[in-house]
Amino acid sequence: MQRLLFALFLISSTFAAEPIHETFGSAFDAKRFLTPIPNKNTSVRDGVLWTRGSSGGKYPPMVYLPVEGKDLTISFRYRHLAAGGWLWFFVDGDDGFGSEDHMLRVKLLREGVQLQIDAHSKDANHPLRQKNGRPPDKKSGAYRLNEMLPLEKVDLTANTWREVKIVFRGEVVIITADGQKWSQTLSRPNFNAAKHKLLWMQNGGEAGIELDDIRVTQTTP
Repeated sequence: MQRLLFALFLISSTFAAEPIHETFGSAFDAKRFLTPIPNKNTSVRDGVLWTRGSSGGKYPPMVYLPVEGKDLTISFRYRHLAAGGWLWFFVDGDDGFGSEDHMLRVKLLREGVQLQIDAHSKDANHPLRQKNGRPPDKKSGAYRLNEMLPLEKVDLTANTWREVKIVFRGEVVIITADGQKWSQTLSRPNFNAAKHKLLWMQNGGEAGIELDDIRVTQTTP
């Protein structure tokens, strides 16, 4: 009975996660993020989160936000402050084998939107396994798979505010970028797993990229 109650407690905790609405105003709480803010690349300026420059490493600067839940609705606004650059948005969660990794990448390029679905398998010869010799996860022993969808042509060259919305419901996710200009519905088994972290990888040069109005809620039935 105690085990059953404990299991029910964990389930209820997952679905009762507090909604997140961050506007980077006077009530901004940097402790909500996994990334220390401010840092050399990221700070809050004029009521938005501003990330610019180079990280000095292999990847552009990143900002991490912890979340919890399976069926989540996620939205945010972003704006480039200069020509060029791009923004990649990641959703991380359970890999299905006891570890955590990327699940979905929404690549917001200047010429369009491209999705990358990251499932996992213990089959070292799986046809969707990454071709770069990436080793299996140290904890789960699973290999990351990459399903790259075709680029959807959307003109994102203008440096204006744009909204992105991702709705997870069971094994389906619905993505909308820049209003109704581009939307796609996906159905994949790994989308039904728990989500634990959001990541914004920002290549915005010295002028940078601004983020605002981040919202995370449980998806309504």
